[in-house]
Amino acid sequence: MLFAGPVLAGPMPAGAITDLRCRYGAALQPFLPVLPAARKVLQETGSVTIVALGSSATAGSGASATDKSYPAVLEAELKRRLPNAEVKVINKGVGGQSAYDMLLRMDADVIEEKPSIVIWQTVVNDVVRDVGEEKLAKILRKGIRKVHEAGIDMVVMDLQWLPREDRYPKYEGYRAVLTKTAQEHAVSIFPRYAMMRNWARSKQFSSEELVGMDGLHMVDSSYRCLAIRMADGLVSGLTGEKSDFTDKPRSTN
Repeated sequence: MLFAGPVLAGPMPAGAITDLRCRYGAALQPFLPVLPAARKVLQETGSVTIVALGSSATAGSGASATDKSYPAVLEAELKRRLPNAEVKVINKGVGGQSAYDMLLRMDADVIEEKPSIVIWQTVVNDVVRDVGEEKLAKILRKGIRKVHEAGIDMVVMDLQWLPREDRYPKYEGYRAVLTKTAQEHAVSIFPRYAMMRNWARSKQFSSEELVGMDGLHMVDSSYRCLAIRMADGLVSGLTGEKSDFTDKPRSTN
């Protein structure tokens, strides 16, 4: 079966009032994933299966309902934008898990699902527990190699921006480990931290629209924005079609 490419159908869904704000500063935080395996599968079979592997941010902690989690919104967005394709996003988020916990279930929760893409959201709990930067790097390398050896494309998600990041003095150090490890293995990085920081600085979102009362977990509007920006990049990577979405008003550093 040859997939003919995307048909970007119609206007945004009614009531999706946050969507334009989600793309604020998009040009400053580009997400242009390289997805050769998934692109080939889409062209040959007309289908794309994604496993969202992660902790509470993937499971949807802080969302008002399961269909407000980022994997659920991402699936809906991809189905809307790729109406000729069979799209499935499998949520494998388990709250409180570390990178090592996820590595232990990589075979059962990722490889056995036979996806063409895995989105790995991790490291926040490793920061909280201070597992050690060298140990974390080894775990991430093992996970990346396991996925690549199975012929699956990977996207790693950067840590989230926090209004009280100073609670975790080593936050930036662990972020740097994630970034460096992904770059060493040519893994695409979803720039969640920079996106969320830019949303906060834009003054177009209240603080309650980005992070919940616990100061840690995302909420409905930020999960939706995350999914929209993720979908922008994935559609481009899967089809080769460049996104024509604007990022008005322009961002400032």
